[in-house]
Amino acid sequence: MRVVIQRVTSSQVTVNGEIVGKIGRGLNLLVGIADTDTDVELEWMARKCLELRLFPDEEGSDRWQKSVQEIGGELLVVSQFTLYGDCRKGRRPSFDRSAEPKLAVDLYNLFVSKLRASGLQVETGQFGAMMQVMIENDGPVTLILDK
Repeated sequence: MRVVIQRVTSSQVTVNGEIVGKIGRGLNLLVGIADTDTDVELEWMARKCLELRLFPDEEGSDRWQKSVQEIGGELLVVSQFTLYGDCRKGRRPSFDRSAEPKLAVDLYNLFVSKLRASGLQVETGQFGAMMQVMIENDGPVTLILDK
């Protein structure tokens, strides 16, 4: 599993001109599911995304002291199989490590449900759709998590 995690002041995803998910302060998660992923990876990644300290405390210090849970932030989760694109050979990426759509959609939905169990607002894109994602990155803070 691979997640690009971005601290945002706001983010939204649009499909066919319609906003399908929109958040304020929190995290934008671009999620790639590998063909080898199981519940173990999903559980670890959900916990890491919720507990990672990426936000400053209320005093405005530069140190990141708070997690998205601690600030009551929001999450926008967008499926992105291209995170497993392998560009080492040729001129066209290979997506051999990405999970097949039937498996990926089930694991993606399970990952979203694990995040929702936190009680935070969790919005999503539309799995398999052509989406436009607007990300107002805060910092900018962008990390890549692999499991």
